[in-house]
Amino acid sequence: MSAIDVQQLMELARRKTAEGRTSLAATVADFFGEGGDVLSDRERSLMFDILHKVIVDVEMSVRKTLSERLADAEDAPRALIKFLANDTVEIACPVLTRSRVLCDQDLVEVIRHRTLEHQLAVANRFSVSEAVSSALVETGERSVVERLLHNQNARISQATLEYLVDESKRHDTFREPILRRSELGPDLAKRMFLWVSAALREFILEHFEFDPSTIDELLEKTAFEQIDAATAGQATGSVKLAEDLADSGKVTPEMLVTAMRQGEINLFVAMFSRMTGLRRNLVMRLLFESGGEGLAIASVAAGIDRDAFSTLFTLSRKARPQGAADVDAETRNVLALYDSTPPEAATGVLRKWQRNPDYLKAIHDLKAGTGAHA
Repeated sequence: MSAIDVQQLMELARRKTAEGRTSLAATVADFFGEGGDVLSDRERSLMFDILHKVIVDVEMSVRKTLSERLADAEDAPRALIKFLANDTVEIACPVLTRSRVLCDQDLVEVIRHRTLEHQLAVANRFSVSEAVSSALVETGERSVVERLLHNQNARISQATLEYLVDESKRHDTFREPILRRSELGPDLAKRMFLWVSAALREFILEHFEFDPSTIDELLEKTAFEQIDAATAGQATGSVKLAEDLADSGKVTPEMLVTAMRQGEINLFVAMFSRMTGLRRNLVMRLLFESGGEGLAIASVAAGIDRDAFSTLFTLSRKARPQGAADVDAETRNVLALYDSTPPEAATGVLRKWQRNPDYLKAIHDLKAGTGAHA
C-alpha cells in the first residue's frame, strides 16, 4: 500500500469529531482524484469502507467532491451512492446523471421523495429506462417532462408516450420533442396532426407516410366534433337563414362577427360558406384548426378586412373546446400571413378549394410562393 499512508488514515479515523471525519473523507477523496486508477482492489475496498462509515458527518464541500469523483466508479458501494443521490441537489447531481451503480428502484425513490431539481437531474441522465421515464411523467411537472422528451437516451413506453401525446393538446412545448422521438409511430403522429402548428404538420407529412385524403377526412371529422351536438342540430335552420341573408345582400363581415360573438357557430359557417363558395365541412375546418392559416387565406379572398378577420380569429379560438395554448402568439402569426397574402393568390387558392379540396397542398404552395394561382 505504498500509495496510502495507513498510519495517517488510522490517526484520522480515531478522531470522532466532525472535523476529523471531514479530514478523513477529504484525504480519501484525494486518493480517488489523484491515484484512483492505480489503487488495488483491496485499497479501493478500504477507501469505500471508510467513506461509508463517516459520510454522514462529512462537510458538504467534501461530499460534493466525493459525488463528482465517484459518479463514474462502477465498483462504488450502492449504499454510498444512494446516500449521495439523496443529498442536496448540488451533491446529488453528478451521481444522478452519471452513476451506473444506481438501479431503477433507487432512481424512482429519488423521483418520488426528493425535489424538482433531483427530478430534472434524473431526466437528464445518460440513460433512462421506461420505468424511470414513467415515474418522471407521473410527477406532472412540465419542466421535468420537457427535459425527458429532449433526452434522446431516454426510453419511453408506448403507454407513456400515448399519454404525453394527449397532454400535448394542452402543452404546446411537448409537441416538437414528441414528434422527434424515435418511439413515435404513425398512429400517434396522425393524432397529433389535429392540433399542432402548420410547421409541425409539414414535419409530420415529411417523416410519416400518410394518404392525403385520409388526413383531410380526419381533420374534417374533428372539426365537426368540436361543435356541440345540440348546436349542430340547428344546422338546417342556419343554412336557410344564411341563404335568405345572402339573397338580400346582408352577408357582410360585420354580420359574420355578430354571429360569432353570439355563439351562432352554424349560422357563421353557413354564411361563410355562401360568401366563399366552400363546402360546410371545409369551413368547419378553417374555423377550428390550429394555426388558422386556411381561415386567413379564405378571408383575404372573400374581401374580409383585417380588423374583422382579427376579431373572427380571436373569437374562433375562444369557441374551441380545448382552447388555444397561446392565443396571442397564434394571432400574431396568422395576421402576419393575412398581411403577406396577395388577394389574387388567395383567390387562386379559394378556387382550388372550390373545385378540389386538396387543402394542405394549396396552403403549402401559397406559403412557398408557387402554385397559388388557379
